[in-house]
Amino acid sequence: MFKNPVGISKNLWGYRQLIKDLTFREVASRYKGSVLGILWSFITPLLMLVVYTFVFSEVFNSKWNAASNSKIEFAIILFCGLVTFNIFGDVVSRAPSLILNNSNYVKKVVFPLEILPVVALGSALINSLISMGLLILFIGLFMGAIHWTLIFVPIVLCPLLLLAVGLGWFLSALGVYLRDIAQVVTIAVQALMLLTPIFYPATLIPKDLLFLYFLNPVGYVVENMRKVMIWGQTPEWGTLGVEMLIGVIVFFVGYIWFQKTRPGFADVI
Repeated sequence: MFKNPVGISKNLWGYRQLIKDLTFREVASRYKGSVLGILWSFITPLLMLVVYTFVFSEVFNSKWNAASNSKIEFAIILFCGLVTFNIFGDVVSRAPSLILNNSNYVKKVVFPLEILPVVALGSALINSLISMGLLILFIGLFMGAIHWTLIFVPIVLCPLLLLAVGLGWFLSALGVYLRDIAQVVTIAVQALMLLTPIFYPATLIPKDLLFLYFLNPVGYVVENMRKVMIWGQTPEWGTLGVEMLIGVIVFFVGYIWFQKTRPGFADVI
């Protein structure tokens, strides 16, 4: 049992080659047998972008700000939020079934089950990197500049990655004992996506509901990602510090929960 996040990170680093191999195998298996293969990683986000942009900017006539009627700008802002949230949503949505879907590893004493949520995160990151590449291309083509503040993207994403892995450990262990949690998590992730300022600016949130925004750590990450990627601004360092603290706590608690409940996996499965 590791007593601190640094020890946990060192343990995971020791399995880095196994994590890398499993991550690429998972990405490859996702598109195995399909005609277009890895091209779906490009096509899927583009289709999502077109659909969401049409629904919100054409059907609902949504605008990001009153000074601009640009549908392309709206699409880029929306896409940035979606790409960021999907990293978190993909890992958390899959988490309750991770151990159950890899039950063949459970009785292998030497296999480090704790890497499975990390592998899920790695797979989500590969897909998101493709989407981010498209996003940067769109920003350069349609907004006229690619900002130097892109260097802050890894720092801004760090709390979200810690949060995703920590919740991944917690939910993957809980999913072994409580199978219904998968359905609950699916609904919760969809609700969280709508409560996060992805399709609308945070300024439109009614004052009596602002507490929902302040309690949502994903919302801060989405806003900071737009700052550094689209607007060329530095992150909001105060909120970034709070996000990092929350991420480290969830990361640590999730790992401890996973290791405490792990001995019973084989009996339940």
